[in-house]
Amino acid sequence: MFRDIPHPARAWLGAAMLAAGMLAAPHAQAAYPAQPINFVNPYSAGGPSDILGRIVAQNMGAILGQQFIVQNKPGAGAAIGTAYVAHAAPDGYTMLIGTAAAHAVSPLLEKTAYDGIKDFKFVGMIANVPNVLTVYPATGITTVKQLIQESKAHPDKYSYASAGNGSSPHLTGENFKLATGAKMLHVPYKGAAPATTDMVSGLVQVGFMNLPAVLPFIKSGKLRALAIAANGRSPTLPEVPTFAQLGYKGFEGSSWYSLAVPAKTPDAIVQTLYAALAKTMHDPKILKKLADQGIEPFLMDPAQTKAFIIKDRSRIEVLLKAANLIKH
Repeated sequence: MFRDIPHPARAWLGAAMLAAGMLAAPHAQAAYPAQPINFVNPYSAGGPSDILGRIVAQNMGAILGQQFIVQNKPGAGAAIGTAYVAHAAPDGYTMLIGTAAAHAVSPLLEKTAYDGIKDFKFVGMIANVPNVLTVYPATGITTVKQLIQESKAHPDKYSYASAGNGSSPHLTGENFKLATGAKMLHVPYKGAAPATTDMVSGLVQVGFMNLPAVLPFIKSGKLRALAIAANGRSPTLPEVPTFAQLGYKGFEGSSWYSLAVPAKTPDAIVQTLYAALAKTMHDPKILKKLADQGIEPFLMDPAQTKAFIIKDRSRIEVLLKAANLIKH
């Protein structure tokens, strides 16, 4: 390539290119992460995923020495924010706090701009959050049995709120209706925070929500908790029975939360992120913060997380078909 350049110029150019290469090499091999990380929450601010995400993001950022910038991109049953991450550069600087809705339900319900499994590498599972059935106190309803009876007697009177189509609270609500014959209209929101606002004001009488979203309102008496969809009572609400304790089996409905990055992200970056996540989830201070919100730690490594989500997607598909919700 130098044959048409005079000899002295060739020598100078060769030296310049060598120097440039030496300068570029450290940049190309810079330790990850070398810049802030975009941490995408596909739900509105103030909800359970936002609460959990900010706790985890702040601690992981401190461990890795870079800021994690939380971005809320709600809408379309978590599909908007999830698609954003799926199509982002696979460089480890854009990650998703994912849910069953993001990775399984929305792709089953609608034609999304991403594949919930194939378009991601999973960093790890973070936590599991039980759903709780609440009612607006002015309804006068104090038990699950009464809610079922009242909704059957007045089928056009009651609506229940969820964090969006395909969200875990939505599936728990539909499962409840199928099993008990309760008559309630589903009202989906773009996240738990706006749904809870309307529940507290009485615009929607019933809610199936992640516990962190409604916990302060239950404690203040603005919402009445009837039952929790968990294997056991929550330490934060020990007076609230589980569905099973009330004689309603099969209502262990909860929301899991994971971390994911675009599918072509290098494995080394995934492992770096998982190491920071694992350290975070073993920090007693973090575990205390999560427990105070009714959030249960549910740590899994990348391989375990992928296997779990694939299995859960199959379970969810069966439920969606039973509820006649799958459209394609």
